[in-house]
Amino acid sequence: MIDSALSSLGATVVVATSSDENHPPENITDGNTKTFWMSTGMFPQEFIIRFAEPSKISTVTVDSYNVKHLKIEKNTSPNTSQFEFVTEKEFEHTEGHLQSNTFLLNGSSANHLRFIISSGYDHFVSVHRISVQHLHT
Repeated sequence: MIDSALSSLGATVVVATSSDENHPPENITDGNTKTFWMSTGMFPQEFIIRFAEPSKISTVTVDSYNVKHLKIEKNTSPNTSQFEFVTEKEFEHTEGHLQSNTFLLNGSSANHLRFIISSGYDHFVSVHRISVQHLHT
């Protein structure tokens, strides 16, 4: 299931703090690194991905540009409240190419994942793709 488009697995972006009609949040889940969601220049920025069914997640890979600090939270409820901290990471600045960062979630069960970008290397950041590897149960 690596590099499957999350949208083809029924995952959707249900919340995003900013939206540009040319770079909508849905681009995060289409599996294509040439399309992307772009922030509007303030921090923090966040987006929430809802899975079609509760999922046990082994890894999450974030392909982005200009993201400096990202935090991931999860929940197992049907609504987008009561999140718990999972992990966070300071991203290396990459000039001219995408950042690709993998987070080990070790089979965390989640209905939603919330991604919080608390800072960037520029006023604008972009998220090109979120890839999730599920544990087979």
